[in-house]
Parts: sequence; structure tokens; C-alpha cells
Amino acid sequence: MKWLKKLLPRSAFSQTVMLIGCLLLINQLVSYLSVATYFIQPTYQQINQLIARQVKLLFVDGVDIGREHLTMVDALNAKVRDDGMEIYNQKQAREAGIEQAVYYGFLSSQMSEHLGGKAEVKIAQGEDFEIWIRPPQAPSIWIKVPLTGFNESDLSPLTLYLMVIGALSVAGGWWFARQQNRPLKKLQKAAISVSMGDYPDPLPLTGSTEIVEVTNAFNQMSHGMKQLEQDRALLMAGISHDLRTPLTRIRLASEMMVEEDEYLKDGIVHDIEDMDAIINQFIAYIRQDQESTRGQGQVNQLIEDVVQAESNRDGKIEVELQDCPEIPMQSIAVKRILSNLVENAFRYGKGWVKLSSHFDGKRVGFSVEDNGPGIPDDQIPKLFQPFTQGDTARGSVGSGLGLAIIKRITDRHHGEVVLTNRAEGGLHAQVWLPME
Repeated sequence: MKWLKKLLPRSAFSQTVMLIGCLLLINQLVSYLSVATYFIQPTYQQINQLIARQVKLLFVDGVDIGREHLTMVDALNAKVRDDGMEIYNQKQAREAGIEQAVYYGFLSSQMSEHLGGKAEVKIAQGEDFEIWIRPPQAPSIWIKVPLTGFNESDLSPLTLYLMVIGALSVAGGWWFARQQNRPLKKLQKAAISVSMGDYPDPLPLTGSTEIVEVTNAFNQMSHGMKQLEQDRALLMAGISHDLRTPLTRIRLASEMMVEEDEYLKDGIVHDIEDMDAIINQFIAYIRQDQESTRGQGQVNQLIEDVVQAESNRDGKIEVELQDCPEIPMQSIAVKRILSNLVENAFRYGKGWVKLSSHFDGKRVGFSVEDNGPGIPDDQIPKLFQPFTQGDTARGSVGSGLGLAIIKRITDRHHGEVVLTNRAEGGLHAQVWLPME
């Protein structure tokens, strides 16, 4: 039963179309059986009865065999009143195509009742509709009765009507299901946008009553989440801004310390720089890196810009670039990913960082490697959560927002970020961005 469930449609649209199609198929079958039982079959029976009467007339007065050397076939042909009816012996019947005719049991039974003995009825289709009868009065002969203007292979108006009605019904069901599911499709896309931090305009209230209610509830939820996000961003921005004023005063005060307290001054300045870096991460996180438009950008150029900006650091930076096409992206946001990854690599590594670009034909990517202690594999999935630090082996400096910011930007680009430990030691961070 599991394989059957896999074959069944999963979406509401396909299920609705399948339901309508099944109902129409059942309706068509019932209609066809009804017409065949109450219209077609009686018509065949009437035709069969008329032919049986004609056959009976041939044997009413008997058959003059032997007179003037007439055979039974010749004698019967002489009595035929209808020019279309022909009588054949077995050999002549085979030559005329009796072997291509199809035996009909229910017509044979009816013909046997009319003729008072065992009869056999076959039907052949060609240019004309031909009925072959072997009467019980002369089992050695075949009587052919052509029905001109009657051809079962022709598409009857009834069959054409059923086909047209069925096609129009399926098309109407498909259009109805499509119209019903169109608001759901918009709702799905809007929900994905909200999950990625983008808040679309309120969706139009169209569709059935239930869909309108769901859409209205979604619009209210989206508006509430957007307002909550704006309030949170305003709160965080205000706190970050207000913290910088006392930090600036503390730094100015530390500059006026005497030389004997130089060791204290260095510690204070270092702490202030760490706090300022944390505040910058808060601002970057609440800003969500939303740019109004995306332009064509070159990953290799961004890597070179970051390498040049980080060239004054103590340590070694290796660069390995492949030929990569331009892709649509938010250049500032992607550059922030590179900067954060390089910052983490120098902070937790041992002075060696490698930047690489990649192109697999469908995606463009870049990676940053370091030679630090790495991260336990079971802690890697948790690192993308805000304010989470699973790098106890690598230290605990920072706010825990760096990788969360990277994940947000990558998701907004419909990309993928993968963290793995290097076999030689250290962390390997790779980011893939789609071509479109």
C-alpha cells in the first residue's frame, strides 16, 4: 500500500483534478452502459429480427434443388428479393472474407430463437457493415446481408457528444481547481518570504470563504511580525547607539591615564574594541542586510577586495580562484559573509587562512579554511542559531551572531552554507549561491 500512496497526488490542486476526473469517468461509463443497454442493444436486436424474417422467407416454400440442375446456393440466390443479400457455400464464403468476420454470441442466440434452430451470426467491417448468417435450415451455406450507411467504426454523434462533454468537464474542473488553488500558491510564496525575513504587501482576499479567512489571518500575522521586527530593530539600534557614548568616554578617559597604568590602559582599550565589535554585529544582525535591488556581481572580485582589506593582519592568506560567472547578488551582504568568515578564521586559527572560489556549472561558491582546533561535529548545526557558541575549543570571544548573520544572508540568496572540519585540522566553511 505504501507504493500506492506514493503514486497518489499530494497537492490539493492535483487531488481536486483527480477527484473530478474520476467522477467524470464514472459518469461517462454509466452513460455509455446505459446507452448501450437501452439504445444500442435494442437497435441491434431489431436489425437482427428483421434479417431473421428475410432469411425465413427464403425457406417458406422450400428450395427446388436438382430442378434444372440448380444447387442450393443457386436456388436460394434465385429467390432473393433484395439485391444486396447473397448466398455462399463454405468455399465461396471463405473467399468472400468470412474468416475475417467476428462471431457475436448474443446475436447468434437471438437468431437461433427466430429461426427455430442453431444459427450462427458473424459481423465483418469494411467499407460496409456486413452480417453473415448460417441458418439452421441449411448449415452448409452462409447468407451475407450488407447494411449500407451503417458503419460501427464511424464516430457516432453519441460517442462524439460523450467525448466532448467529458473533455469540457475535465477542462472546467482543471480551471476551477486552478482558480481555487491560486490564492494558496500566493500564500505559500508569501509564507516562504516571511520565513526568510521579507514581509510582502498584504495578499488580496480572493477565493473561497475558508481561503479568504486564512489569507486574512496570514496578513494579520505578517503585519504583526513585521511590526515586532521593527520594534526589536529600533530597540536594539537604540541600545547599541546609547552604549557607544559611555564607551567613547571610557576610551577618552583611558587615554589620559599615566604611564604607570599602561597595562590597565591596554586591557581597557582591548575590551572597548571587543564591545564595539559586538555592537557592530548587533547592528548588522538587526539590519538584516536587506538591499533594495540585486545586481550582477563577481565572487572573485569580492574575494580580492576582502584579501586586500585583510592584508595588514599577522598571518598568511592563500587564495585559489576558479573562473566563475557573474551572478545576481547583494554584493555588500556577500562581502560581509566573507569578512565574517575571514575574521573567525584569524580569530580561532593559527595564522593561516585560505580563500577559494568554486563553480560546478549550476552554482557559484566560495570557501574559507583555517588551521585552528575545529568544532565538534555535533555542535556545528547549533552554530547558526543567534547568540549560540559551540566552539569551546576555539574560545568564546564574540556575541555568537557572526554565523547567524552569514546564515541569514545566504538564505536570503536562496543559497547554502556548509561547515565541516578539515582532516588536517581546522574548519572549512563553504557557501554556495544559485545562478538565478
